[in-house]
Amino acid sequence: MTVRLAMWSGPRNISTAMMRAWENRPDSEVFDEPFYAAYLHRTGIDHPAREEVIASQPTDPAEVARALLAPTDAAVSYSKQMTHHYLDGDDLTWAREVRHVLLVRDPAEVVASYVRSREACRPEDIGLLQQLTLSDLLGSPPVIDAADFLRDPEAYLRWLCDWLGIDFTDRMLSWPAGPRDSDGVWAPHWYDAVVASTGFTAYRPREVQLSDHDAAVAEACRPAYEALRERALRP
Repeated sequence: MTVRLAMWSGPRNISTAMMRAWENRPDSEVFDEPFYAAYLHRTGIDHPAREEVIASQPTDPAEVARALLAPTDAAVSYSKQMTHHYLDGDDLTWAREVRHVLLVRDPAEVVASYVRSREACRPEDIGLLQQLTLSDLLGSPPVIDAADFLRDPEAYLRWLCDWLGIDFTDRMLSWPAGPRDSDGVWAPHWYDAVVASTGFTAYRPREVQLSDHDAAVAEACRPAYEALRERALRP
């Protein structure tokens, strides 16, 4: 049977590098932000390459869910899920057939990275508030803090593989540089660092300077981050 894993993250995390790790397994398929077009279509929010994104994916969440659960020859089906693509009241029936993990990052670091690509930033843009909601709806799945993960990627990946009942392979620790056919059409706007990467970058503390507005956004999300971090894995 196919093992299906959804990794739920806000933007500007290590989510795309994590997707690279799973895609580099010889037995896996990946889905890159499958609900992105549906999110843009339903909210009207303007993102880079908005029309290209909408044209590239189904805009009906039910159609996306069917694709995520469709029969596949892959032993592992991995989806990179953005928590802000979840809208209040969305049907999560499909999620019962999928294992879930939450990937979190300090909100000040997220906001600092986010505003380098977009001028405006609101608390709901960085996904932590939705992540806390999803934690309850998905039955309190495991939580991984990106900073902890980058200190020892192999330990965390081994834990995840054991939890899923699949073999770990060191192919998850490094990959060839370059784009992938599975990358969303938005990749040129967001994926420069990952496209150039060949593995996970070692963790280093970051000093961030935020405007008053952006600092307020980060602080509005901090209680959600701290609540999730209390449950973070320590393999």
